[in-house]
Amino acid sequence: MPTLPREPHHARKTAESFGTDARRYDEARPAYPDDLVSRVVAGSPGPDVLDVGCGTGIAARQLRAAGCAVLGVEPDARMAELARAHGVRVEVATFEAWDPAGRTFDAVTAAQSWHWVDPAVGAGKAARVLRPGGRLAVFGHVFEPPAEVAEPFAAAFRRVAPDSPFSGQPARRPLDAYRAGYAKTAEQLRATGQFHEPEQWRFDWERPYTRDQWLDLLPTTGGLTRLRPDQLTEILTAVGEAIDALGGRFTMRYVTLATTAVRS
Repeated sequence: MPTLPREPHHARKTAESFGTDARRYDEARPAYPDDLVSRVVAGSPGPDVLDVGCGTGIAARQLRAAGCAVLGVEPDARMAELARAHGVRVEVATFEAWDPAGRTFDAVTAAQSWHWVDPAVGAGKAARVLRPGGRLAVFGHVFEPPAEVAEPFAAAFRRVAPDSPFSGQPARRPLDAYRAGYAKTAEQLRATGQFHEPEQWRFDWERPYTRDQWLDLLPTTGGLTRLRPDQLTEILTAVGEAIDALGGRFTMRYVTLATTAVRS
């Protein structure tokens, strides 16, 4: 999968491009491990949760099902509209600009979204809206399909979008590269002086994909949301042919990583 720009919080057009096809995003993107949700809920002092960059409410709905009262903050009105259709309360704003109006929460979560938040603002603001003993949980999936799928994708992406900030990157990144990003988040939390020592969580799981299922998810990823239709078609054709060569399906080995810390 294409990796993020070096400073993704500056790439606002990409950050707010996922609503181009919000319904596809909602239907194709995977949910988060139940064990992760359970640990966040059990490790928080109460049920009030602020979900930063809630998107269409995938994580918010899981938290709500676990007994939480969730408020989402989402910069893309199209994503927020779909989240509301699922019954999630959402306020449209970036987290940096969002006004808590004196409200505080037992947990602040960010599912696949914290990298879009300015690191100079994010950790400190999360601390301010957390009650004492409240938990911040930043988490997301590692999307790395097998090399037989990833390499044709990378080659097609370089061919059709050579000027993209996502182009010119390796087809697959080692897990350590993703873990380094979560370790950096832990450093930002320590720097505030307002959290207990951060913890790193990891959840390993698998999910099978058919050709059509993967081609439905792929356009919802950051490198593809801003491509022209003809560029997207060329990439999906190359990836579809690669999956056909594997028998029309493959198994994705997911790793869901989290950095979490309790407000001191």
